[in-house]
Amino acid sequence: MAATGSKTAVIAAFVGNGLISVTKFFAATLTGSSAMFSEAVHSLVDTGNQVLLLYGMRRAEKPADMTHPFGYGRELYFWAFVVAIMIFATGAGVSIYEGVHKLNDPQPITDAYINYIVLGIAIVFEGGSLYVAFREFRRRKGRAGYFNALRGSKDPALFTVLMEDTAAMLGLIIALVGVYLAEVLDMPALDGIASIAIGVILALIAAFLAYETKALLIGEAAAPDVLLGVRRILGREDGVARVNEVLTMHMGPQDVLLNLSVDFKSALSSDDVETAITGLETQIKGDFPQITRVFIEAQSVRAHRTTADKTGEA
Repeated sequence: MAATGSKTAVIAAFVGNGLISVTKFFAATLTGSSAMFSEAVHSLVDTGNQVLLLYGMRRAEKPADMTHPFGYGRELYFWAFVVAIMIFATGAGVSIYEGVHKLNDPQPITDAYINYIVLGIAIVFEGGSLYVAFREFRRRKGRAGYFNALRGSKDPALFTVLMEDTAAMLGLIIALVGVYLAEVLDMPALDGIASIAIGVILALIAAFLAYETKALLIGEAAAPDVLLGVRRILGREDGVARVNEVLTMHMGPQDVLLNLSVDFKSALSSDDVETAITGLETQIKGDFPQITRVFIEAQSVRAHRTTADKTGEA
């Protein structure tokens, strides 16, 4: 269900940005507006980004094999990181360059009404795409605040589209204001300033996305409520004397690897330990479907500390 929601948001953004980019380039060509040209490049880059995200989502669905025993879930993280680089290098770079060029050689905007019409249509399309992404994001965030939910999200496809669409709406407003002021005040340089402002917004968004996806690529733990829930399950198991470690890592948005080091009571037989491990695994996966792999190591406290000390020395 979560993956379907993310894919819907990406497809909606792809269709919207594709249609908008064509009309923006047409308007930029006719009017000579730098801000409009920056917006056209922005929409074109976003369209390509949706293709990369859809490709990453498809690759992430590949089943595990001999060369990738934990699956291909992290492919989505990789392509989301590429998207962040694309936004920074192409979207922000071209927008800032075009704005500086306009400041050095300010040319008046012609037929400004074309820009107003195109920007108005673009706001409608972008608003629809943003609504789809925001609705899915709000459904998933639960009781968490918006910023905390954004930082804690493990689905780069969703939060990338959400941030892209937000940047797009801000860019459209800046372009509209820039074109209007440049025409009314007869100051073409304001159009260039608007283009630079759009580039700065894109650069900030790209930096945020790169930072978040880098953390996922390196290996990010499951949410605190998942860790707490796992510990509660372990605490209810009579055969568990002590929990040494609970280690998790996201292999994909809905694919968590769980490693446990557990000290079972010494009175338990090997059969009892096996039964307890099977019961724990069943219970954990039942309560947390995103945990797809569970590895439980039966280890005494002393053995665990010895192993930890040796690892620390290494």
